[in-house]
Amino acid sequence: MRKTKNFIFYILGILFCLNVLAWLVVYDLQKAYFLEVNFFDVGQGDAIFIETPQRYQILIDGGPSSIILEKLSKEMPFWDRSIDLIILTHPEKDHLAGLIEVLKKYRVENILWTGVIRDTSGYQEWVRLIKNEKTKIKIAQAGQKVKWQRTVLDHFEVLYPFKSLEGQEFNDSNNTSIIAKLICGKNSFLFTGDAYKSVERELIDKKVGIDSNVLKVGHHGSKTSSAEEFIKEVSPEIAVIQVGKDNPYGHPHPETLETLAKYGIKVLRTDKDGDIKVLSDGNNFIIK
Repeated sequence: MRKTKNFIFYILGILFCLNVLAWLVVYDLQKAYFLEVNFFDVGQGDAIFIETPQRYQILIDGGPSSIILEKLSKEMPFWDRSIDLIILTHPEKDHLAGLIEVLKKYRVENILWTGVIRDTSGYQEWVRLIKNEKTKIKIAQAGQKVKWQRTVLDHFEVLYPFKSLEGQEFNDSNNTSIIAKLICGKNSFLFTGDAYKSVERELIDKKVGIDSNVLKVGHHGSKTSSAEEFIKEVSPEIAVIQVGKDNPYGHPHPETLETLAKYGIKVLRTDKDGDIKVLSDGNNFIIK
């Protein structure tokens, strides 16, 4: 008799837990969503996780290590094991290594990258993994747009490279970085990878629309990026520098910080501020 009662209580306990879990899922699906842009503190590297109000998920770069998995687990519910789009701006370790770990743990629907070649073990593993993934792979080129709803007000657009770089080999792929703009209503975000000043000036010369509310500062705040004329043209309210504490490169460089200060731009840094979340309703944005 006692065994029967214990068994009944056990079953009831399981049903109660399942009921609670179901309500948590319903609550998560029904709550109002803003656009969320998360600049993760992954040390000396870039990793940016975006979730649109329509729950479309984009991961731009993965940082230098598996710490990206910990960061994603805090932003994604435990039952969500897929990502709609991964963007590799360029195949250097501080952007690539974490994505390799993500590919091992998550189902990835789409991958956007340049297809450039690097002679590194990390690059070889990346190529092997994406070939084995059942995912759609696209080679980045200016003019491509990613849309998650019909309105043209909300989309993600590739601004650079101007032409396909697929199959070209580089000893340093920083200047091949995908540069892209995320637009949500009246708010916009510019992601620059590690592109150098020469590419920034090309964008200006070609009169590409780079003005944005939030700028992901190029190359961790190095003096190789953030030309003054570029910063002036973008005219952001917020500049985010993804950089590691006590890094050996001296990032961010005083020259970059002086340029940003000259134009009254609020600077946020992952080495000082940790993870940085920007929420937008399409009209205004707030920083958490």
